[in-house]
Amino acid sequence: PPQNEETPFYPRSPYGAAQVYSYWITKNYRESYDLFATNGILFNHESPRRGETFVTRKITRAVARIKSGVQDKLFLGNLEAIRDWGYAPEFVEAMWLMMQADRPDDFVVATNTAYSVKDFLDHSFGRVDLDWEKYVEFDEAFLRPAEVDALVGDFAKAHSVTGWSPKVFTPELAEIMVDADIKILESEGQHWHDSPYV
Repeated sequence: PPQNEETPFYPRSPYGAAQVYSYWITKNYRESYDLFATNGILFNHESPRRGETFVTRKITRAVARIKSGVQDKLFLGNLEAIRDWGYAPEFVEAMWLMMQADRPDDFVVATNTAYSVKDFLDHSFGRVDLDWEKYVEFDEAFLRPAEVDALVGDFAKAHSVTGWSPKVFTPELAEIMVDADIKILESEGQHWHDSPYV
C-alpha cells in the first residue's frame, strides 16, 4: 500500500473476483464501443447505513448496545487488519464527479489513510468513554480464510482529474456511526433483534 490504478488486482474472495470481472468488462466496453464507461475502484466506504455484519457497523452497533447495557461483549476476528475507511456520501460525490470528466477512465476512490480494526475500536468506544479492551474478545470463527493485511488507496488521480478529496476520515467516521447507532437504539426503545453476529 498505498494501492493505485496501476496496482495489479489479486482478489481474495468471491466478491473481489466478481468486482475484478466488472472492472474488466467495463474497460472492454469502453475500449471496444467507445462508451463513456468509468471504473471507480472504491476502497471501504462506510456510513450508518452499513450492514450489521460488516466490521465497522458491527463495532458501532455494539458500542451503542454496550453503553446502554443491552450487550456485554463483542466478538471479532483479526484486529490487526489495516483498512482505508472513507465516508460513503463522499464516495458518491466522487462517483458523480468521475462521470463529469472529459473522458472516461479508472479512478481509485479512497482516503490514503491506514487504520487498524483496533484503531476503529478505539475511536468508537472512545466516543462513549469506554475502554474497548474490556469488552472485545477474539473469536477465530470471524477470521477470513484469505485475509488482506493492508488496504490503503491513493486517490491522487481522482483528485487531479475531478478535484475530489475526502473530508471525513476514520476518527470522525467512527463517531458519526456511533452517534447514529445510539439514536437508532434510543428510537427503538432498546429492543433490537438478537443477531448471531453480536
